[in-house]
Formats: sequence, structure tokens, C-alpha cells
Amino acid sequence: MKTLRVVLADDHEVVRTGLRSLVNSSTGMEVVGEARDGDEACRKACELRPDVVVMDVSMPVLDGAGATERLRRECPEVRVLALTAHEDRAHLTRLLEAGAAGYVLKRAAADELVRAIRTVASGGTYVDPELAGSLLRRAAQPAGAAEPAGAELLSDREEEVLRRIAWGQSNKEIAGSLGISTKTVETYKARIGDKLGLRSRTDMVRYALRQGWLAEG
Repeated sequence: MKTLRVVLADDHEVVRTGLRSLVNSSTGMEVVGEARDGDEACRKACELRPDVVVMDVSMPVLDGAGATERLRRECPEVRVLALTAHEDRAHLTRLLEAGAAGYVLKRAAADELVRAIRTVASGGTYVDPELAGSLLRRAAQPAGAAEPAGAELLSDREEEVLRRIAWGQSNKEIAGSLGISTKTVETYKARIGDKLGLRSRTDMVRYALRQGWLAEG
């Protein structure tokens, strides 16, 4: 089994120490580098080519969003998991649009962070369950609002699946919520991708953000 290689980026040494201990004590993953600011994070990531960079949002020299955008240009194979104390939609939107594959709160439980790292490393998109829960409780789109571009191409069930993907639900969670199989969820995802030109879960989250589907109710 391949060991997941992780770079930690946070300007607080005590935070990095705690994260290092957590990652190195978790089966199948190890910390291979650390950075104190966004610029150093980019240099370390492009040098070490880790599977995941756990990226603090607020750092000196270059913040998390700026560093994520730079990483997407310079070494796009490296996945970014944003780690932050910010719970507002603006920060979530900015990081995901910058190219982050996940967003987890610093107060999340240790096993939640490990799960997020594994999900992002495997090509998935991760949104902290507490944030996803608030999105699930959002009000329905106001009557009379303009239909999002391209959404008219989707069936009602395809749109429902796309919204739930954007809320951070896994294929298994979507299947359970809708009473369908995970294989059927994959079929809907493929159809959505073909119709809207979206290649990954991250693309689908960005699409939903651009269309305002994740606006707070």
C-alpha cells in the first residue's frame, strides 16, 4: 500500500507540531516537509511532490488561496486541503475557486482531518461536514431567480446529485439519501460531466459556487 506523502503549511509552529504528530501516527501517511508561509509551501511542494499539501488559509508572504492558485499552475498534480478557522462562505468559495480540493475546519476532530487527507489524496473533494450541513439547510432557490447557465440540460435527478456533490456528500451518502445505488450515482455523475463539461468533483463544486447554489439561506 502506497504511503501518502504530506506537506504541512502553517505559520504557527505549535499547529505544525500537532499536525505532524497526527499525520505520522496515522497508518499509511507521513509528513515529508513543512512550510511557514505560502511561498515556502509552493517551493516545498514543487520540490517534494507530495500527494497533499495541508494549507493554512491565513499565512504571511502569500496566503493560502494565493499559494493554492500558484500550485495549480506550477505543480497541478499536487492536491491541496485547506485548513482554516474561517467558517464563512466567502473563504470557502475563494479556496475552492483557487483550486483547493478540500476545506476542513481547524477545530475538526483528528479522525476528520485524516479522513479529509485520504479523500483529497484519492482524487475526491472534501467539505467539512459542519459546513456541508449548513449548506444542506439552505433555503430553496428563490422563485423567479434566473436558471443557472447549463442547468436546463440536467434532469431533476441529475441536478439533485450535482447539488449534493457540491455540498460535500460522498457517493455513498448521496445514494443513501436518494434511495439509489452508488453505481447509479456514478452514472449520474458521468452524465452531468458530459453535459456540463465537468471533469471532477472539484469542477462540480466550482460550478455550483459560480451558479450561487451554495449561497447561504
